[in-house]
Amino acid sequence: MPKNPAYLILLGPPMSGKGTQASHLIEQLGIPQVSSGDLFRENIKNQTRLGLEAKDYIDRGDLVPDQVTIGMVEDRLNREDCAAGALLDGFPRTIFQAEALDGILAELGASLSGVISVDVPEDVLVERASGRRICRLCGQSYNLTSNPPQKDGICDLDGGELYQREDDKPGTVRQRLAVYQAQTSPLIEFYRSRGILKEINGDKPIGDVGKDIAAVIAGL
Repeated sequence: MPKNPAYLILLGPPMSGKGTQASHLIEQLGIPQVSSGDLFRENIKNQTRLGLEAKDYIDRGDLVPDQVTIGMVEDRLNREDCAAGALLDGFPRTIFQAEALDGILAELGASLSGVISVDVPEDVLVERASGRRICRLCGQSYNLTSNPPQKDGICDLDGGELYQREDDKPGTVRQRLAVYQAQTSPLIEFYRSRGILKEINGDKPIGDVGKDIAAVIAGL
């Protein structure tokens, strides 16, 4: 197990299985998942100062400044349930945010235990996304290859129609992956140069990927 407190970053492109692995990790380690997407939704819903500021930018169609996102993360990491560590998901996205995270953790008397990158070839990611289908009624997700519904085009839970999101069509997926690579490549090199990046082959069954991640964490 990593040193206590354990602050970890989980990186991975869309459809890499990162979300599934994150849910297993927080259960195993007993630390909360700190997701930038969840923080935005929580702050906007609760109409916090940062949430209102973020909503103002979003409503104008502008990018939310780094300082707003960093402020949300700092507030979250200072809560009691993060005293033993946290799994960061979706943050940092840039070198500036990574350096800000260093500062936040330093004020807590802590530092990053490790950065785990789940790597999957682009063609595999496109294939995974292309096979995803979503229920129109309940939002349940299926995959035509790895997790198909019992009846073609029909949700097992409520009989709703399954459809393919625009985001899951091959052209859109490749565009999303290009954006991810452009954003994340400098971050990966940043953490690799510090000797704390651990790269995992995500082109394996979910259970095997989980075992590889557990082995890496055990060595931190």
